[in-house]
Amino acid sequence: MQLFPLATAEVTVGDRTLPFDALHGAASAVAARVQGAPAIAVRAEATAETVVAVVGCLLAGVPVVPLAPDSGPKELSHVLGDSGATLLEHVDLASRGAWTGPEPGPDETALILYTSGTTGLPKGVPVSRRAIATCLDGLAERWAWDPDDVLVHGLPLYHVHGLVLGVLGPLRVGGRLIHTVRPQPALYAAAAGTLYFGVPTVWSRVAGDPDSAKALRSARLLVSGSAALPGGVARDLAALTGLVPVERYGMTETLITIAADARAERRVGWVGTPIAGVSARVNADADGETPGDLQVRGETVFTGYLGRAGAGFTDDGWFDTGDVAVVDRDGWFKIVGRKSTDLIKSGGYRIGAGEVEAALLDHPGVSEAAVIGAPDADLGERVVAYVVAEGVSAAELIDFVARVLSVHKRPREVRFVEGLPRNHMGKVQKALLA
Repeated sequence: MQLFPLATAEVTVGDRTLPFDALHGAASAVAARVQGAPAIAVRAEATAETVVAVVGCLLAGVPVVPLAPDSGPKELSHVLGDSGATLLEHVDLASRGAWTGPEPGPDETALILYTSGTTGLPKGVPVSRRAIATCLDGLAERWAWDPDDVLVHGLPLYHVHGLVLGVLGPLRVGGRLIHTVRPQPALYAAAAGTLYFGVPTVWSRVAGDPDSAKALRSARLLVSGSAALPGGVARDLAALTGLVPVERYGMTETLITIAADARAERRVGWVGTPIAGVSARVNADADGETPGDLQVRGETVFTGYLGRAGAGFTDDGWFDTGDVAVVDRDGWFKIVGRKSTDLIKSGGYRIGAGEVEAALLDHPGVSEAAVIGAPDADLGERVVAYVVAEGVSAAELIDFVARVLSVHKRPREVRFVEGLPRNHMGKVQKALLA
């Protein structure tokens, strides 16, 4: 299955630019080296060498195992042993080849991504070529993404967001990629792109740098993912750039399954509707209010973890994402948190932590917020909020949420902190709060 049908893409990483013919030539040399290997592991640093290595393996039909550059010896040993991959040590950008091997089939494994699970060792997720093509074609349609676009981002190249969307995406649509190495506002501004990818932490920093933000006014679309975009950040971006990011939802096991349409009215906090080839459901009343388990199926969804066939799937074949969502009458989805940490059962109500966090972040005095459920003898669980804030009391924040949301969703306790613990992708590590 041909992943890159248009030979028009151009890739810039940092200060190195590769037109498609140079990229294909260097990747062909890699393909000749790795052909026949069961899998190849690549230290996915933000370099042109990483892009060439990934493309070379894909040309040869060899599964790529992207590694975080800072992978420790224990993690590296586990991933190499579990996947059967050999570590690719060196890529020469000056090497040239002319790969003419057969195209791998659509169900052949293209990537083996490893989850950053909260318990145990990371699990391998085989991602097929069909899944990648379906995901990228669905997003190209949803965002009107075409060869004229210049995509800019500085996201890590060992995740779905940075690698599949952020590198394979422009290669598939035949456009240009500018990877800024680091997702810094000034670098985003200097790139002069038409399409920008970021996570909420990145967009918060852009909004906090007015000069850089104003430079993005020439862009046509901003995209946010990996976590819910705070309403305050969206409003600041709108004022500075004239744009509100579209949001989307996905995970390692499913790639991107739900996305907002670039041509639709912006709905901050709502991730849109399923892309072509994907279905999604919530096991609760579709009234836009009751949270339930989000389950998906379709061509982007994997078929099972390495060595754990069937794990995570319902009896009728849907993948249980572990996320909690609501869906409204128009079929739009809103993610309210992880089932393990963000679905709070309090006084007979099911409360999504993400919804309460979004309400807290709407208060002008709050810069960060995280909500968990704490054991409570009377309620079962009580809503507890950890916030970074100035000039506001706990009582004021409790009353604010009670006015914005239903009264039963208000925090019963507010704890002020200097900062929230986050991982390398900017996601709050709630286990450390609890």
